Amino acid sequence: MSNLMTLTEKNFKTTIEENDFVIVDFWATWCKPCLAFTPIFEAAAKKNKDIIFGMVDIDKDKVIADYFDLEEVPSVLFVRDRAGIHAQTGELGAPAFDEIIKWAREYDMREVKKYLKDNEKK
Repeated sequence: MSNLMTLTEKNFKTTIEENDFVIVDFWATWCKPCLAFTPIFEAAAKKNKDIIFGMVDIDKDKVIADYFDLEEVPSVLFVRDRAGIHAQTGELGAPAFDEIIKWAREYDMREVKKYLKDNEKK
């Protein structure tokens, strides 16, 4: 199974819920920076087989784009343990993307998990 996938309204939620680490690329066919980022995103997926890399075409899946209230593309969302830990909007080169992935891997999730646990009870 490939770790690079198209995310749609049908599989978005389950992908986030069933995987520990997901990186989502929100893009559009008319967006030149998005098209330039696609090979960078795909190369990162090949280098990081333990992460799910999902692509959302905001024109085909407006429900997802509207849910996240996207105003700009490309936008990349980093999700660990079902919690969004970072969002990046605008052009992103390969070295910077690799650094953000490294940061997200090393991110201490204890505070996030504590916050989620504390707010489940309310």
